[in-house]
Amino acid sequence: MTGLHDLQNDLKQALIEFEQQVKFTEDQLFVVGCSTSEVMGEKIGTAGALNVAEVLYEEFSKFAQRNNIHLVFQGCEHINRALTLESAVAKKYHLEPVSVIPVRTAGGSMSAYAFSQMTEPVVVESIQAHYGIDIGQTIIGMHLKAVAVPIRTSVKRLGNAVITLATTRPKLIGGERAQYK
Repeated sequence: MTGLHDLQNDLKQALIEFEQQVKFTEDQLFVVGCSTSEVMGEKIGTAGALNVAEVLYEEFSKFAQRNNIHLVFQGCEHINRALTLESAVAKKYHLEPVSVIPVRTAGGSMSAYAFSQMTEPVVVESIQAHYGIDIGQTIIGMHLKAVAVPIRTSVKRLGNAVITLATTRPKLIGGERAQYK
């Protein structure tokens, strides 16, 4: 198992490379799907680790502050992949809160840790995020805008978990005569 410091450094590197390739717009949403079990080399949903979530959360927070974007943390299948975010962000995006609190065994360590660190956390059923990261094949696609674009970085794994980063773009419509910027 990779050490916690190494995990944090690898995530930092992946996010720096993501920043180099993506133009962020202030106040947009970045969804994080993360299986701490997969990071530790275990089957998703079997060995959640709050200590792993803690070091990753710290790096995600720095990233969000640098780019003036909002973090949203996807829970596991036991809460139907519901999302944890700050109440003010949910209000800004007109998202209706649901009644659930993510915990390590139902929601996942990453979502549970985020819930414990936020000022006024709420959970919502779905969003359409502008950017995202999937750590451990948690399937964040359902929470991204319609046209997701994968972004390649030199970091392919976080610990033992496969990672995928994505941005989104508007749909291209109109056919062969259409013009785009």
